[in-house]
Amino acid sequence: MQNESLGFSTARMVELGSDESLALLASVPMGRIGFTYQALPVIRPVNHLVDGDDIVIRTHTGAALLSSTSVAEVVVYEADHLDQQTRTGWSVMVTGRATRITDPLEVARYQEHLIPWVDMDMDMVIRVSAEIVTGYRLEH
Repeated sequence: MQNESLGFSTARMVELGSDESLALLASVPMGRIGFTYQALPVIRPVNHLVDGDDIVIRTHTGAALLSSTSVAEVVVYEADHLDQQTRTGWSVMVTGRATRITDPLEVARYQEHLIPWVDMDMDMVIRVSAEIVTGYRLEH
């Protein structure tokens, strides 16, 4: 389909399955985590890794994400890859509970494989369980 007035082809949105969505998420190093802080929505850019059906991120002591008094907070994690020239790409959102990983061996393993992009002491490791996975691809 051609949008004559704007001079570009429009894309169609195709829903993706959970496995393909998680594979796409694993193919990029950065995303955004959305959570509630002081009763308001907050979004933070973070780097991640995908481990099975879990998204793992690192954060620092005192981070807003860790300020909740609940044991596990429902969050959303989103990443995408969009090409502005071709107007194609994909977007994946994972909704699930964020929990702090406390097992020293697990923490050490993730700290070895997930290097923060910011120059801070990122000593906390957070796991987001993929309870709801939604993915879409924009294609011609």
